[in-house]
Amino acid sequence: MTPYLHLANNLAEKATSIAHDLIPGGELGVPPHGYPSSKALYRKNDAHALLIFSSFYKTFYHRLMIYHADQLTTCLTNCDFISIRTCKEIKGKFCNYIEERYKKKVLLTGPMLPELDKSKQLEDQWTYWLNRFGQGSIVFCALGSQTILEKKQFHELCLGIELTGLPFLVAVKPPKERVKDHGMVWGELVQQQSWQPLLLAHPSVGCFVSHYGFGSMWESIISHCQIVLLPVMDDQVLTTKVMTEELEVSAEVKREETRWFSKENLSGAIMSLMDKDSEIGNQMRRNHSKLKETLASPGLLTGYTDKFIHTLENLVNYTNFK
Repeated sequence: MTPYLHLANNLAEKATSIAHDLIPGGELGVPPHGYPSSKALYRKNDAHALLIFSSFYKTFYHRLMIYHADQLTTCLTNCDFISIRTCKEIKGKFCNYIEERYKKKVLLTGPMLPELDKSKQLEDQWTYWLNRFGQGSIVFCALGSQTILEKKQFHELCLGIELTGLPFLVAVKPPKERVKDHGMVWGELVQQQSWQPLLLAHPSVGCFVSHYGFGSMWESIISHCQIVLLPVMDDQVLTTKVMTEELEVSAEVKREETRWFSKENLSGAIMSLMDKDSEIGNQMRRNHSKLKETLASPGLLTGYTDKFIHTLENLVNYTNFK
Protein backbone atom coordinates (compact mmCIF):
# COMPACT_ATOMS: atom_id res chain seq x y z
CA MET A 1 0.00 0.00 0.00
CA THR A 2 1.12 3.56 -0.60
CA PRO A 3 2.04 5.87 2.29
CA TYR A 4 -1.05 7.92 1.46
CA LEU A 5 -3.45 5.20 2.61
CA HIS A 6 -3.57 6.03 6.32
CA LEU A 7 -3.88 9.76 5.71
CA ALA A 8 -6.68 9.37 3.18
CA ASN A 9 -8.57 7.10 5.55
CA ASN A 10 -8.35 9.67 8.36
CA LEU A 11 -9.49 12.55 6.16
CA ALA A 12 -12.33 10.73 4.48
CA GLU A 13 -14.96 10.86 7.21
CA LYS A 14 -16.59 13.90 5.53
CA ALA A 15 -18.16 12.61 2.33
CA THR A 16 -20.14 15.75 1.51
CA SER A 17 -17.29 18.22 2.02
CA ILE A 18 -14.85 16.02 0.07
CA ALA A 19 -17.31 15.86 -2.83
CA HIS A 20 -17.87 19.63 -2.66
CA ASP A 21 -14.42 21.02 -1.79
CA LEU A 22 -11.71 18.47 -2.53
CA ILE A 23 -12.37 17.26 -6.05
CA PRO A 24 -9.34 17.82 -8.35
CA GLY A 25 -9.65 21.09 -10.20
CA GLY A 26 -12.35 22.38 -7.88
CA GLU A 27 -12.40 25.60 -5.89
CA LEU A 28 -13.02 25.91 -2.17
CA GLY A 29 -16.65 26.78 -1.57
CA VAL A 30 -17.69 26.30 -5.21
CA PRO A 31 -19.32 22.99 -6.24
CA PRO A 32 -17.33 21.20 -8.97
CA HIS A 33 -18.73 20.02 -12.28
CA GLY A 34 -21.13 17.13 -11.85
CA TYR A 35 -21.63 17.70 -8.11
CA PRO A 36 -24.66 15.53 -7.29
CA SER A 37 -26.75 17.96 -5.26
CA SER A 38 -28.46 21.29 -5.88
CA LYS A 39 -29.26 21.64 -2.18
CA ALA A 40 -26.14 20.64 -0.22
CA LEU A 41 -24.41 23.91 -1.04
CA TYR A 42 -22.86 26.78 0.87
CA ARG A 43 -25.01 29.89 1.05
CA LYS A 44 -24.05 33.51 1.61
CA ASN A 45 -24.28 33.31 5.39
CA ASP A 46 -22.24 30.10 5.58
CA ALA A 47 -18.93 31.88 4.95
CA HIS A 48 -17.89 31.29 8.57
CA ALA A 49 -17.62 27.56 7.89
CA LEU A 50 -15.25 28.06 4.96
CA LEU A 51 -13.05 30.34 7.06
CA ILE A 52 -12.82 27.66 9.76
CA PHE A 53 -12.18 24.99 7.12
CA SER A 54 -9.38 27.03 5.53
CA SER A 55 -7.78 27.80 8.91
CA PHE A 56 -7.95 24.15 10.02
CA TYR A 57 -6.25 22.79 6.94
CA LYS A 58 -3.60 25.50 6.96
CA THR A 59 -2.63 24.20 10.42
CA PHE A 60 -2.98 20.62 9.22
CA TYR A 61 -0.65 21.16 6.28
CA HIS A 62 1.92 22.87 8.50
CA ARG A 63 2.03 19.93 10.89
CA LEU A 64 2.61 17.52 8.02
CA MET A 65 5.24 19.70 6.37
CA ILE A 66 2.89 20.15 3.42
CA TYR A 67 2.71 23.65 1.97
CA HIS A 68 0.59 23.38 -1.18
CA ALA A 69 -3.18 23.38 -1.13
CA ASP A 70 -3.37 20.65 -3.76
CA GLN A 71 -1.53 18.15 -1.56
CA LEU A 72 -4.73 16.96 0.06
CA THR A 73 -6.25 16.02 -3.27
CA THR A 74 -2.89 14.48 -4.23
CA CYS A 75 -3.17 12.30 -1.15
CA LEU A 76 -6.62 11.13 -2.15
CA THR A 77 -5.52 10.60 -5.73
CA ASN A 78 -2.54 8.42 -4.80
CA CYS A 79 -4.04 6.26 -2.09
CA ASP A 80 -5.09 2.69 -2.76
CA PHE A 81 -8.70 3.35 -1.89
CA ILE A 82 -10.80 5.82 0.09
CA SER A 83 -12.57 4.75 3.25
CA ILE A 84 -15.56 6.78 4.42
CA ARG A 85 -17.33 6.35 7.72
CA THR A 86 -20.90 6.66 6.51
CA CYS A 87 -23.60 4.67 4.70
CA LYS A 88 -25.26 5.04 1.31
CA GLU A 89 -28.66 5.65 2.91
CA ILE A 90 -27.34 9.05 4.08
CA LYS A 91 -24.59 10.07 1.65
CA GLY A 92 -24.57 7.45 -1.06
CA LYS A 93 -24.61 9.77 -4.07
CA PHE A 94 -21.73 11.83 -2.68
CA CYS A 95 -19.64 8.70 -2.18
CA ASN A 96 -20.44 7.56 -5.72
CA TYR A 97 -19.36 10.96 -7.03
CA ILE A 98 -16.05 10.80 -5.13
CA GLU A 99 -15.44 7.32 -6.53
CA GLU A 100 -16.16 8.52 -10.06
CA ARG A 101 -13.98 11.62 -9.90
CA TYR A 102 -11.00 10.07 -8.12
CA LYS A 103 -11.21 6.77 -10.00
CA LYS A 104 -10.75 5.03 -6.65
CA LYS A 105 -12.81 2.42 -4.89
CA VAL A 106 -14.75 4.07 -2.07
CA LEU A 107 -15.42 1.72 0.83
CA LEU A 108 -18.13 2.52 3.36
CA THR A 109 -17.73 1.33 6.94
CA GLY A 110 -21.16 2.38 8.16
CA PRO A 111 -21.30 4.68 11.21
CA MET A 112 -19.50 2.17 13.47
CA LEU A 113 -21.19 3.50 16.58
CA PRO A 114 -20.62 1.93 19.98
CA GLU A 115 -23.65 0.17 21.37
CA LEU A 116 -25.53 2.02 24.06
CA ASP A 117 -24.48 0.69 27.44
CA LYS A 118 -27.85 -0.24 28.90
CA SER A 119 -26.30 -0.78 32.30
CA LYS A 120 -25.31 2.89 32.45
CA GLN A 121 -27.87 5.25 33.89
CA LEU A 122 -28.20 8.98 34.27
CA GLU A 123 -27.18 10.44 37.59
CA ASP A 124 -30.04 10.87 40.02
CA GLN A 125 -30.00 14.68 39.76
CA TRP A 126 -30.65 14.51 36.00
CA THR A 127 -33.27 11.80 36.23
CA TYR A 128 -35.12 13.77 38.91
CA TRP A 129 -35.01 16.99 36.90
CA LEU A 130 -36.02 15.38 33.60
CA ASN A 131 -38.89 13.45 35.19
CA ARG A 132 -40.53 16.70 36.27
CA PHE A 133 -41.62 17.45 32.71
CA GLY A 134 -44.04 15.94 30.25
CA GLN A 135 -43.19 13.52 27.49
CA GLY A 136 -41.24 15.07 24.61
CA SER A 137 -41.35 18.57 26.08
CA ILE A 138 -37.66 19.33 26.88
CA VAL A 139 -35.26 21.04 24.49
CA PHE A 140 -31.73 19.66 24.88
CA CYS A 141 -28.93 21.72 23.31
CA ALA A 142 -25.31 20.56 22.93
CA LEU A 143 -22.83 22.15 20.51
CA GLY A 144 -19.83 19.88 21.03
CA SER A 145 -16.59 20.25 22.93
CA GLN A 146 -14.92 22.29 20.14
CA THR A 147 -17.54 25.05 20.03
CA ILE A 148 -16.71 27.92 22.38
CA LEU A 149 -19.30 30.68 22.32
CA GLU A 150 -18.64 34.36 22.77
CA LYS A 151 -20.62 36.02 25.55
CA LYS A 152 -23.13 37.59 23.16
CA GLN A 153 -23.60 34.30 21.28
CA PHE A 154 -24.09 32.45 24.55
CA HIS A 155 -26.78 34.87 25.67
CA GLU A 156 -28.55 34.74 22.29
CA LEU A 157 -28.55 30.93 22.44
CA CYS A 158 -30.08 30.79 25.91
CA LEU A 159 -32.60 33.56 25.25
CA GLY A 160 -33.66 31.93 21.99
CA ILE A 161 -34.44 28.66 23.71
CA GLU A 162 -36.18 30.47 26.58
CA LEU A 163 -38.43 32.24 24.08
CA THR A 164 -40.03 28.90 23.21
CA GLY A 165 -41.45 28.66 26.73
CA LEU A 166 -40.36 25.02 26.80
CA PRO A 167 -38.21 23.43 29.51
CA PHE A 168 -34.60 23.18 28.39
CA LEU A 169 -31.16 21.84 29.17
CA VAL A 170 -28.10 23.46 27.55
CA ALA A 171 -24.57 22.00 27.56
CA VAL A 172 -22.07 24.52 26.20
CA LYS A 173 -18.56 25.92 26.63
CA PRO A 174 -17.34 27.93 28.46
CA PRO A 175 -18.73 26.24 31.58
CA LYS A 176 -21.55 28.34 32.96
CA GLU A 177 -24.38 27.40 35.23
CA ARG A 178 -27.79 28.95 35.40
CA VAL A 179 -30.69 27.19 37.02
CA LYS A 180 -34.28 28.36 36.69
CA ASP A 181 -37.57 26.69 37.34
CA HIS A 182 -37.88 25.31 33.81
CA GLY A 183 -34.38 25.67 32.37
CA MET A 184 -30.80 24.69 33.11
CA VAL A 185 -27.41 25.60 31.59
CA TRP A 186 -24.67 23.22 32.67
CA GLY A 187 -21.18 23.52 31.20
CA GLU A 188 -19.82 20.40 32.86
CA LEU A 189 -22.01 18.25 30.59
CA VAL A 190 -19.75 19.20 27.67
CA GLN A 191 -17.02 17.06 29.19
CA GLN A 192 -19.43 14.15 29.72
CA GLN A 193 -20.45 13.39 26.14
CA SER A 194 -21.07 9.74 26.94
CA TRP A 195 -24.24 10.92 28.71
CA GLN A 196 -25.68 12.46 25.54
CA PRO A 197 -27.31 9.27 24.17
CA LEU A 198 -28.90 8.68 27.57
CA LEU A 199 -30.34 12.19 27.63
CA LEU A 200 -31.68 11.85 24.08
CA ALA A 201 -33.28 8.54 25.01
CA HIS A 202 -35.15 10.00 27.98
CA PRO A 203 -38.88 10.24 27.18
CA SER A 204 -39.11 13.84 28.44
CA VAL A 205 -36.58 15.11 25.87
CA GLY A 206 -38.32 15.99 22.62
CA CYS A 207 -35.94 18.27 20.73
CA PHE A 208 -32.19 18.19 20.13
CA VAL A 209 -30.40 21.42 19.13
CA SER A 210 -27.00 20.43 17.76
CA HIS A 211 -23.95 21.63 15.80
CA TYR A 212 -24.17 18.27 14.00
CA GLY A 213 -20.78 16.78 14.54
CA PHE A 214 -20.40 13.19 13.38
CA GLY A 215 -21.37 11.50 16.65
CA SER A 216 -24.25 13.88 17.30
CA MET A 217 -25.60 13.31 13.80
CA TRP A 218 -25.97 9.57 14.30
CA GLU A 219 -27.20 9.90 17.87
CA SER A 220 -29.93 12.26 16.71
CA ILE A 221 -31.00 10.01 13.82
CA ILE A 222 -31.49 6.96 16.05
CA SER A 223 -33.29 9.02 18.72
CA HIS A 224 -36.98 9.93 18.92
CA CYS A 225 -36.21 13.67 19.13
CA GLN A 226 -36.95 16.43 16.67
CA ILE A 227 -33.69 17.84 15.28
CA VAL A 228 -32.70 21.53 15.07
CA LEU A 229 -29.29 22.30 13.58
CA LEU A 230 -26.69 25.03 14.20
CA PRO A 231 -23.70 23.90 12.09
CA VAL A 232 -20.25 25.43 12.63
CA MET A 233 -17.65 23.58 10.52
CA ASP A 234 -17.75 23.10 6.73
CA ASP A 235 -18.83 19.44 6.74
CA GLN A 236 -21.48 20.21 9.37
CA VAL A 237 -22.97 22.92 7.13
CA LEU A 238 -23.21 20.61 4.10
CA THR A 239 -24.49 17.66 6.14
CA THR A 240 -27.12 19.99 7.61
CA LYS A 241 -28.28 20.83 4.07
CA VAL A 242 -28.57 17.11 3.28
CA MET A 243 -30.58 16.38 6.42
CA THR A 244 -32.74 19.50 6.21
CA GLU A 245 -33.36 19.99 2.49
CA GLU A 246 -32.84 16.56 0.93
CA LEU A 247 -33.92 14.05 3.57
CA GLU A 248 -36.16 16.61 5.32
CA VAL A 249 -35.71 15.25 8.82
CA SER A 250 -34.50 18.42 10.57
CA ALA A 251 -34.70 22.21 10.67
CA GLU A 252 -31.76 24.57 10.28
CA VAL A 253 -31.54 27.84 12.20
CA LYS A 254 -31.24 30.73 9.76
CA ARG A 255 -28.12 32.81 10.27
CA GLU A 256 -27.89 36.58 10.17
CA GLU A 257 -25.38 38.55 8.09
CA THR A 258 -23.25 38.60 11.22
CA ARG A 259 -22.79 34.82 10.58
CA TRP A 260 -24.46 34.01 13.91
CA PHE A 261 -28.17 33.72 14.58
CA SER A 262 -30.83 35.73 16.38
CA LYS A 263 -32.77 34.45 19.36
CA GLU A 264 -35.93 34.87 17.28
CA ASN A 265 -34.62 32.63 14.49
CA LEU A 266 -33.54 29.98 16.98
CA SER A 267 -36.88 30.04 18.78
CA GLY A 268 -38.74 29.93 15.47
CA ALA A 269 -36.80 26.91 14.23
CA ILE A 270 -37.48 25.00 17.44
CA MET A 271 -41.16 25.80 17.51
CA SER A 272 -41.57 24.94 13.81
CA LEU A 273 -40.91 21.36 14.90
CA MET A 274 -42.20 21.30 18.47
CA ASP A 275 -45.60 22.90 17.88
CA LYS A 276 -47.99 19.95 17.75
CA ASP A 277 -50.07 21.73 15.09
CA SER A 278 -47.09 22.43 12.85
CA GLU A 279 -47.44 20.73 9.46
CA ILE A 280 -43.67 21.05 8.95
CA GLY A 281 -42.95 19.52 12.34
CA ASN A 282 -45.25 16.57 11.75
CA GLN A 283 -43.77 15.93 8.29
CA MET A 284 -40.22 16.05 9.67
CA ARG A 285 -41.21 13.61 12.39
CA ARG A 286 -42.63 11.17 9.83
CA ASN A 287 -39.54 11.43 7.62
CA HIS A 288 -37.25 10.97 10.62
CA SER A 289 -39.19 7.91 11.72
CA LYS A 290 -38.85 6.32 8.25
CA LEU A 291 -35.10 6.99 8.11
CA LYS A 292 -34.61 5.63 11.62
CA GLU A 293 -36.59 2.52 10.71
CA THR A 294 -34.47 1.97 7.60
CA LEU A 295 -31.19 2.29 9.48
CA ALA A 296 -32.47 -0.01 12.21
CA SER A 297 -33.17 -2.80 9.71
CA PRO A 298 -31.61 -6.04 11.01
CA GLY A 299 -28.06 -6.47 9.79
CA LEU A 300 -27.92 -3.22 7.79
CA LEU A 301 -25.22 -1.36 9.68
CA THR A 302 -23.27 -4.43 10.79
CA GLY A 303 -23.35 -5.53 7.16
CA TYR A 304 -21.31 -2.47 6.21
CA THR A 305 -18.65 -3.37 8.74
CA ASP A 306 -18.54 -7.02 7.66
CA LYS A 307 -18.20 -6.07 3.99
CA PHE A 308 -15.50 -3.53 4.80
CA ILE A 309 -13.44 -6.07 6.74
CA HIS A 310 -13.90 -8.67 4.01
CA THR A 311 -12.70 -6.20 1.37
CA LEU A 312 -9.64 -5.31 3.42
CA GLU A 313 -8.80 -8.98 3.80
CA ASN A 314 -9.03 -9.41 0.04
CA LEU A 315 -6.79 -6.39 -0.47
CA VAL A 316 -4.16 -7.76 1.88
CA ASN A 317 -4.31 -11.06 0.00
CA TYR A 318 -3.72 -9.20 -3.29
CA THR A 319 -7.09 -10.04 -4.71
CA ASN A 320 -9.22 -7.75 -6.82
CA PHE A 321 -11.61 -5.91 -4.47
CA LYS A 322 -14.96 -4.84 -5.81
